[in-house]
Amino acid sequence: MQGSPDLGATRRTFLGAATAASYQRVLGANDRVQLGFVGYGLIGARHVADFKKQPDADLAAVCDVYQPRVEQGVAACGGRAKSFRDFRKLLDDKDIQAVVVATPDHWHALLTIMACAAGKDVYVEKPLTVFVKEGRWMTTAARRYKRVVQTGTQQRSGKHFQEAVRLIRDGYLGKVHSSRIGSFRNITPGFGVTAPERPPSDLDYDLWLGPAPLRPYTRHRALYHFRWFWDYSGGQMTNLGTHNLDIVHWAMQVKGPRGVSCAGGRYALSEDDGETPDTQDAILEYPGFTVVISIREACGGRVAGGGGFQFYGTKASMTVSRGGFEIIPEMKVPPENLIPAWSAPSGHPARSKAAPEPWTQPLKMQGSSDEQMDLHKRNWLDCIKSRRQPVADVEEGHQVATACHLANIAMRVGRRIQWDPDKEEIINDREASAMLVRPYRKPWDEVLRSYKL
Repeated sequence: MQGSPDLGATRRTFLGAATAASYQRVLGANDRVQLGFVGYGLIGARHVADFKKQPDADLAAVCDVYQPRVEQGVAACGGRAKSFRDFRKLLDDKDIQAVVVATPDHWHALLTIMACAAGKDVYVEKPLTVFVKEGRWMTTAARRYKRVVQTGTQQRSGKHFQEAVRLIRDGYLGKVHSSRIGSFRNITPGFGVTAPERPPSDLDYDLWLGPAPLRPYTRHRALYHFRWFWDYSGGQMTNLGTHNLDIVHWAMQVKGPRGVSCAGGRYALSEDDGETPDTQDAILEYPGFTVVISIREACGGRVAGGGGFQFYGTKASMTVSRGGFEIIPEMKVPPENLIPAWSAPSGHPARSKAAPEPWTQPLKMQGSSDEQMDLHKRNWLDCIKSRRQPVADVEEGHQVATACHLANIAMRVGRRIQWDPDKEEIINDREASAMLVRPYRKPWDEVLRSYKL
């Protein structure tokens, strides 16, 4: 198949990691950062547009395995960016100081690891991984090579999300005991079925597959539709669920759930060849609170719970989305008023006539999706110069992706699983534990082993 990986070049990229730091100079506050973009699809194009707004970012290189996208990306960068079809050549370019990884999910981990070893800081799209162990490898690589790795969970940079987290931690909602997350859209009846065929001549399909299993090419196994196949993604649980669960992890300061149950399947989209669930409900058990995540691919969200996600506390509840948050107080109700008058036992105190009072005051705050994206990029660029950890560090991205993977694992084995977030192990379930890792396809398995992660 065309475009087979040059293992010698791959090894040179890895073995050159020891000398990579020699040309990674420390940037000053006024220095410009030379950026390379790997992947110019839907979100890759957004990243180019966002970094164009940053005064100290040079859009220096674009890489994609699909030649038309390379050309589109170079044009979007102003026509002066270097062009690559093999990301290893971009990583070998000593002029590139940082890379933006916007590939399909199955490339996020290995590409980030290789970029760190090449002495480059990384902005990597969520979800970080397609299986749990990849996230620990990424974190180890980031620490070993002293790289700044920002996860693309940009909600953390939203001012109203930051204020919402502050209020939750300060106890404004009282004790938070649960959260509900919903992701809804309607793509009924699905995208159809595509038959195996020869890959287009301008797509390096073998390199697109990379570490994923070798499968015959179909139009749904590349570019946009990769999301519906287990080989390349965890479906909408890891794609959409990651964003809001990340805010829960951040606000509640947790590493991961202790127990996970999940049910679902491909129930509604019967007229396509996708594999990942179109209907899915997960219950994640954390110390002192629970999270429910619902995924719907055949429901437009015009139902209760369709807008934003919720935190529920003893004093108030909060609905938060990219557009802002709203806090609705609970009322102080006298205990005697909680018992219906007709069932009150003899001698029970008379019902209070006082009007209930709120535990706290209602609050609202507006937000902006565009501002969140801009601030997230700004945070990464600033951290490249300061060498501080970014607001969405790689380890936190790994932890929230793990929680979503555990939901998928629980669904696939058909039972509740127990998780030790400190040891990062599934407890007493050999079948489920085996799903924490997958083999990489040759020669990418050898590339990974060369790191000794």
